[in-house]
This record gives sequence, structure tokens and C-alpha cells, in this order.
Amino acid sequence: METSASTRLLAVLGDPVTHSLSPVMYNAAMRALGLDAVYVALQTPAGALPSVLAALAAVGGAGNVTLPHKEAAERCVARKTDLCARVGACNTFWAEHGELVGDNTDVAGVLACLKRLGVDGASRWLLVGTGGTARAVAVAAAELRAEVHVLSRDAARAQRFADWARGQGARAHPARGALEPEVAINATPLGLKETDPLPLDPARAQRLAAALDLVYSPRGTRWVRALRAAGIPAHDGREMLVQQGVAAFARFFPDHPAPVEVMRAAVHHALRA
Repeated sequence: METSASTRLLAVLGDPVTHSLSPVMYNAAMRALGLDAVYVALQTPAGALPSVLAALAAVGGAGNVTLPHKEAAERCVARKTDLCARVGACNTFWAEHGELVGDNTDVAGVLACLKRLGVDGASRWLLVGTGGTARAVAVAAAELRAEVHVLSRDAARAQRFADWARGQGARAHPARGALEPEVAINATPLGLKETDPLPLDPARAQRLAAALDLVYSPRGTRWVRALRAAGIPAHDGREMLVQQGVAAFARFFPDHPAPVEVMRAAVHHALRA
């Protein structure tokens, strides 16, 4: 890819970030459209996040934020969309007149994935996790009027998250007792490593109609493979990456419709799916 002083810089910021397929996906899209831009992954420790965002804003950059910085990024942007403010987490940013603007496209990604799984009408969800991506899931649940039960290793954290989610219009509660969700969503980093424990044992969820793992890995995460082996439809985070990426692309390049199939093919090829 040829670059010059006029090439626009886009980046994904996270820690860790080496696993991210955002550069593969966006660079394929920008090549297909002939855009003079390049997308890179920047390993960004928490203490460096404000200065890295400020530097990108100063040079007209844009990009995405991944774990564990989404909530911190929301506090760093100068302006934010209503959805970004509502979620309290920023996963997409760009510069306008030297100011950093933040958005959250994870909500759109979750809604699109559940629709593709055919469970966007399910009324009872289990949400594993309480971080920035989990916030987007809770807002998506509010949009679909689903009841969401929050599972965390820390019961107090689950309670605080449920309290926050109710303030955003979601019917949210800490997960207690027998778990009988129709939809289960993993919004934790569990699955980045093959040895990670499963977010939810398929044998414990007799009514589970489908599941969404927001983590992706080659061949699918161990949880997705276990779910499919049990006959439960499940997607890993690759489709989420594509769907939120399509929404983000519209922010980065408002005059150019995102080449969705190019983006999806790039992600699947990278994972050898």
C-alpha cells in the first residue's frame, strides 16, 4: 500500500490489540474504494490513551477503540453522539475541525448480529460481562425491550451494572439461580485464549435458542464450537466486527458506502473460515 504525506491515518487502540482484525478489514475496504488512507493497530496502555487520541485528532485521524479502553475513551472525546453518551462507551472516533468526536457503533453491531441469528425478538437475555461492550449490549436490549440478566464474577459489579442499565431503559437484573436465557451474549475477553473457561456451559441453558460471542478467533472460539456441537446456533465476534465496522465506516468516510462483502470476506479469509 503506497502512502504519502496526504495519506489519512486510522487506527484501533487497545491493550492487547495484536489480535485485532480491524486493520485487515478496513484496509481491504479502503483499497477496494481507492481511498488514500491506511489503518493500523496501536498497542495503547491505559495511561497513554488520552495523548494518543489527542495526537490522532491533531492530524485529522480516526479509528476505533477496543478492550479495555471504551469507557475511558468516552471521557476523552470533545464531542459525542447521543448514543455514545447513553452507552457511556466510545468505540469509534474521528476528528472534525481539530476536535475529537466519539460514537458507539457496537449497539448497531449487536442488533444486526441478533437479527442474522433470527433471535432479535427473544425476550430473555443473559449478558456475561460488565465492561464497555456490555454497555452496548444493554442498550441494544433496551431497544428491543428484552429482559437482560447480568452475569459477573463480582456480584456487586453485576448489581451496579444492572442499576446503570435500568437507567438506560433496560429491564436488567443480576443473574441469579437457574439460568434459562433464550439468548446468551459474551461481552468479556473470555475466548481470546483457547484455555479460557466457557462463559456459559451449554448444558446449563436448556432454553437457549442462540448465542453471540463478541470475541473472535480462528475456527471460532471454543464456546461457539461447544454451542454448535450442542445444536445451538452461535456466531463469534467476526460478524459483530463487520457490522459495527460498517457503521463506523460511515463516520470515517460519509461520502462512500461501506463495501460490506469486501469487509466480511477479508475477516473470514484472515480467520481461514
